[in-house]
Amino acid sequence: MSEFTLAALERIIAERAQSGDAQSWTAKLVAGGQEKAAKKLGEEAVETVIAALKGDRDAVVSESADLLYHWLVVLKLAGVPLSAVLSELESRTAQSGIAEKAARGG
Repeated sequence: MSEFTLAALERIIAERAQSGDAQSWTAKLVAGGQEKAAKKLGEEAVETVIAALKGDRDAVVSESADLLYHWLVVLKLAGVPLSAVLSELESRTAQSGIAEKAARGG
């Protein structure tokens, strides 16, 4: 199994975002701004849902990878480190999901 992590991908995205490389999709996406990145994230989310509903395992894997990548780009553009999201998730494990949602008023 690979030792590749979302933190490693976050670092790669940060490096490529700063590269200015015209051949880098990451650099181009970041240059397009949050609106472009967020739209791509939404597209990938929909494609992941469609693959899941079709029961297409390979497509779920592929689309999930696209989804996570674009999510990390959106986080970068928003100035939100992955560690902040992971900390939030960790804090939620202290209670049930139902209790956590009720505490948020949702």
